[in-house]
Amino acid sequence: MPRHILPNHTLIHGDVIESLSTYVPNGSMDLLFIDPPYNIGKRFGASPISRLPESDYLNWCYKWLALCLQKLKPNASLYLMASTQHMPYFDLFLRDKVHILSRIVWCYDSSGVQAKKRFGSLYEPILHCVCNPKQYTFNAQDILVEAKTGAKRKLIDYRKNPPQPYNSRKVPGNVWQFPRVRYKMPEYEKHPSQKPIALLERIIKASSKPEDMVLDPFAGTFTTAFVAQQLNRQSISIEKEAPYVEIGLKRLNQSPQK
Repeated sequence: MPRHILPNHTLIHGDVIESLSTYVPNGSMDLLFIDPPYNIGKRFGASPISRLPESDYLNWCYKWLALCLQKLKPNASLYLMASTQHMPYFDLFLRDKVHILSRIVWCYDSSGVQAKKRFGSLYEPILHCVCNPKQYTFNAQDILVEAKTGAKRKLIDYRKNPPQPYNSRKVPGNVWQFPRVRYKMPEYEKHPSQKPIALLERIIKASSKPEDMVLDPFAGTFTTAFVAQQLNRQSISIEKEAPYVEIGLKRLNQSPQK
């Protein structure tokens, strides 16, 4: 399995289970972001993970997920994305192994395929988990968003003494609205399931510190590594498909560190 070692960032071209077992030390990661193939028909190069029988798909997922958990530090955080169909299985698998802090909904303006005989899917679920609910990183001040009650409506909170305006900034709730990455957008890369920079920025800013190690076992277009580089974090990324590794090398080599 070839590795590409850049300053503070390692790109591994190989199978997720073999790569995790060989190259990622146990107890070494501060943040884990997982965006696996959803097994709902999208093709990722030559990967067979597109329409496996559900039991085969879940057994495969449980293997790499158990390995991923071994790589985390005692105070690490984990974000896991999955299809709406399969997220309940991941939720049940994880709930006695880590502490689930939030069940997040990432929603967007339109579905990939316009449904005609059912309600189209306009969201993807994300689990936010921590290894230790009493000690974990959450940088609230780095991810504040506008609080419309205070910023727009200028309401006064009379429960306080003396009364004062509501805050104009707040920590985001668990419904996140970011546009999907579309063709001809500046960040677009040729991939069937690219995640937006803004989504990863919120996750990495919230749940890691500068110089922390971030692991992405299904790198895809390497948005996690790209954002980690921009935010002065370190990263290890694993990707099985060679064309996507080339995308990752391009993105990390062309992005100046801040």
